[in-house]
Amino acid sequence: MRILLWHVHGSWTHAFVQGGHDYLIPGPPDGIGLAGRPWTATEVGLSEVDAAGADIAIVQRVEELSQVPVGIPVVYLEHNTPSAPGEEHPLAGWDGTIVHVTHFNDLMWDCGTTRTVVIEHGVVDPGPLYTGELPRAAAVINEPVRRGRIVGTDLLPRFEPIDVFGMGTEQIGGLGDHDLPALHRELARRRVYVHTARWTSLGLSLLEAMHIGMPVVALASTEASRAVSAEVGAISTNVEELAAAARELVSDPALAHEKGKRAREFALARYGLDAFLRNWDVLLKEVIG
Repeated sequence: MRILLWHVHGSWTHAFVQGGHDYLIPGPPDGIGLAGRPWTATEVGLSEVDAAGADIAIVQRVEELSQVPVGIPVVYLEHNTPSAPGEEHPLAGWDGTIVHVTHFNDLMWDCGTTRTVVIEHGVVDPGPLYTGELPRAAAVINEPVRRGRIVGTDLLPRFEPIDVFGMGTEQIGGLGDHDLPALHRELARRRVYVHTARWTSLGLSLLEAMHIGMPVVALASTEASRAVSAEVGAISTNVEELAAAARELVSDPALAHEKGKRAREFALARYGLDAFLRNWDVLLKEVIG
């Protein structure tokens, strides 16, 4: 298939373009293009694409709908949670298909009569990199100052010592943005991964940490309850329970390694790349007809 899609969510796209199709990614001024990513994809201008040049388009922002050349079938991919359970989706009542990345998002968005499908995340397996050599916690949060309580920035001090990675983390004493291989290497050196998001779609960094073989502690909010269990670390709405679990894992390397091993096994089974790509292929072929 020849698939037109914008580079919006880098980690999701990194997994999606592993499927062996022809991926057309709009570059400036129509999009950000590959933005230096080593993907097997073609950066294009929208003026170069028509119904003969693409079989289907995946749009991820409402404004992209008007940019899809006439005649190309469209699927809308929704990455985010609504601001409240009663919020109507911008495409409620649309005659197309909305794809949600989590069951929680599908539950919470009011999509009206629009058909919805859930295709859960898939992750490119970075391998069992975990060493846990540093007795510290780790978290990945982009823009922690702007996003604040939504991603649990206020909770981070309760998990000290903790190293925070991601865009804009320098503002809170964090370690800044890293490319994906470097991020995985650095996460793998820390003893436990901490997921503090109160209200967000399931973070791919959490799933990547589990693939690496890290034990995880997570707030029991949004989709995390489907991805994390006590066998792989700890999950709770009680922050003191989570902080205590993180301290226990930091102080007990053998326990951390055992729970990390289980985390990897679970992540490979639930969020493996093959099922993700296969489910997308089925949907796209159906929409193309």
